[in-house]
Amino acid sequence: MLTNRINTLSESITIAITTLAQELKAQGKDVLSFSAGEPDFGTPQVIKDAAIQAINNNFTKYTAVDGIPALKEAVAHKLKRDNGLEYAPNQIIVNNGAKHSLFNLFSATIDKGDEVIIPAPYWVTYPELVKYCGGDVVEIQTDDTSAFKITPQQLKNAITPKSKMLILTTPSNPTGSVYSKEELTALGKVLEGTKIIVASDEMYEKLIYDGEFTSSAAVSQDMFERTVTINGLSKSVAMTGWRFGYMAAHNSELIKATKKLQSQSTSNINSITQMAAIKGLDGSADADIEMMRQAFISRRDEAVKLFNAIDGLSVLKPDGAFYLFVNIKEVSNDSLNFAKDLLAQKEVAVVPGVGFGSEGYFRFSFATDIESIRKGIKRIEEFVKEL
Repeated sequence: MLTNRINTLSESITIAITTLAQELKAQGKDVLSFSAGEPDFGTPQVIKDAAIQAINNNFTKYTAVDGIPALKEAVAHKLKRDNGLEYAPNQIIVNNGAKHSLFNLFSATIDKGDEVIIPAPYWVTYPELVKYCGGDVVEIQTDDTSAFKITPQQLKNAITPKSKMLILTTPSNPTGSVYSKEELTALGKVLEGTKIIVASDEMYEKLIYDGEFTSSAAVSQDMFERTVTINGLSKSVAMTGWRFGYMAAHNSELIKATKKLQSQSTSNINSITQMAAIKGLDGSADADIEMMRQAFISRRDEAVKLFNAIDGLSVLKPDGAFYLFVNIKEVSNDSLNFAKDLLAQKEVAVVPGVGFGSEGYFRFSFATDIESIRKGIKRIEEFVKEL
């Protein structure tokens, strides 16, 4: 009854682990969950106020499929102000979260047999959506010795006549690694003369702790013309449940194609979210973003110190996002069983690295309070000692 493409699709392992942890909590278990990919802070008041005003003003009708003009203008201003990128309204579309952006992008560009290059570790959704659209995944493996970043030579070796797209994530989920301007420029040089699209997922852009953020499209004219920038407000201003993401691309025909698909699937995104998102983009919530960023820095530093004090575990200090990708290779070569046993025995939920394409690690989200972090890592230390 079901199609082959749906039967080959796997459930998101991060959602599965988070759901299991929630079920155990509901049973009265003292579960500490570090699996969810969302800030523990509330959405800034200025954004909530804009949503309330929109409701009171009866802004509850259908809108343009690709977003209201004021919102697309806010996206364009943000991209120019923060990233030095200039886009016209017909080069921007807003979607139901960045996951929806990726689904539309892949659906519009990937045919059966097209190869999509994905550095590993990767966000769990990338390969699943590529396969769903008929594409073939080409993984480039990295590890903590390279700060989980690919080199120009690795990229060059991965390119074939069938290569259609490269997915870059900076800052990275699950590692927190950030590509520098020089590193992005070097990767861009490798792509010159090809027709490869760069899908640049920059969702964690505002959560940078060391160094500076550079957008992939900003490093050269060639990269600008081949890059589709994907971003949103889920992580920067704690709007995960509001479902807001966007794409921007020099190729307006590509944006037009995704708009056509969206018109026949979801149509416009939530009208209230659109009005609220303007405040998330125009700088009104910058003080809230900085407050969250400073809190994440403190939590990161504490968690890194505690993990690196545990015999058998090690972790790099991430430059961005709110995850640690903890190396467990000295104590286990099966991250899935490690995570299952940790949850069963110590009631701590983490996400196994195998789900991100990298065995021998687990992802630990520090988007929670510092006391829970300390308590959780203490339980992990006890678990490792008992192995």
